[in-house]
Amino acid sequence: MSARAVDRLAVVAFALLATYVAFGLVVLAYGESPARMAGALLEGTLGSAYGIGQVLFKATPLLFAGVAIDVGLRAKLFNVGAEGQIAVASLVSAVVGAGLPQGTPRPVAWLVVVAAAMLAGAVWAMPPALLKARRGVHEVLSTVLMNKVADALLSLALASGLALAGTTRTRDVVPSARIPRLDVLSDAFRGSSASLSVGLAVAVAFMASSAFRRTRVRELWLVGENPSAARAAGLPVTSRVAQAMLLSGALAGLASSATVLGYKGYFELGLGAGAGFGGLAVAMIGRGSAGGLVGAALFFGVLEQGGLVVNAHVPRDVMSVLEGLAIVLVVLGERLMVRGRSMEGAR
Repeated sequence: MSARAVDRLAVVAFALLATYVAFGLVVLAYGESPARMAGALLEGTLGSAYGIGQVLFKATPLLFAGVAIDVGLRAKLFNVGAEGQIAVASLVSAVVGAGLPQGTPRPVAWLVVVAAAMLAGAVWAMPPALLKARRGVHEVLSTVLMNKVADALLSLALASGLALAGTTRTRDVVPSARIPRLDVLSDAFRGSSASLSVGLAVAVAFMASSAFRRTRVRELWLVGENPSAARAAGLPVTSRVAQAMLLSGALAGLASSATVLGYKGYFELGLGAGAGFGGLAVAMIGRGSAGGLVGAALFFGVLEQGGLVVNAHVPRDVMSVLEGLAIVLVVLGERLMVRGRSMEGAR
């Protein structure tokens, strides 16, 4: 393991430890015992198969979003638009899944619906990709704007006939398009909302990490790291920047497999909300490592499910604050680490 990787691991470990300490202080402020609340949180999340299943359920869309954002970060692109890309892809996957003929073979149904979701995510990432590549418009501005447009578009689409009468939800996808719940593997998971899409999320994380070791995909990293050098080497910088953003959007669209196909079986307004923003936290903590992304998604899955467990004693919003604290500490730690290296190099 390189010295840089060790330093980053130390930064993340410190951030997580500090987050746990902050949790204890907040619990004390509410007049509760930190040890008792920590025990209740662990018991409600990792102390039973149901709790573990719920953690996996919360972590799965976060992992998809984290991988998508991490791909952009490798190319020095900050895709803040995963939230909108997931929402649009979820609606598209639900509409396509509901439109398939009854009796469609399961592999065909999965392939069609997942491909539609990835295409929708990529299409929604296309305007920011083109604006960045051709006009130099910062992707944070354009992706935030696309999130707002997605919110309006989804409401309009559902109100214009895609939703069942009197509701804000689409028709059910055909049964063969559904992804089975984890209880098909063990009855211990019965009642949990987790599905086999968690396996797909982990596989995608490791496949994406592995792909960056290959020449064509590695070019995305090279272009982001030093555009001038990449251009001098004959790499098509403009197209590679656009491709990185499109790939990020496509991977974000995969999150719909957990929410639409593995959970509800249809799309409704608000389904999967927050996964894109949570993915930012996952990407910042697990950045550049498949194992790190999986671990970060599980950590935030524990926090989200734990918020429900301790809600009677501590407001759920506290968990959101802790998530934000973890991100801030990691970013600050990395900045200090970079500054320390610069000072050493100047000596």
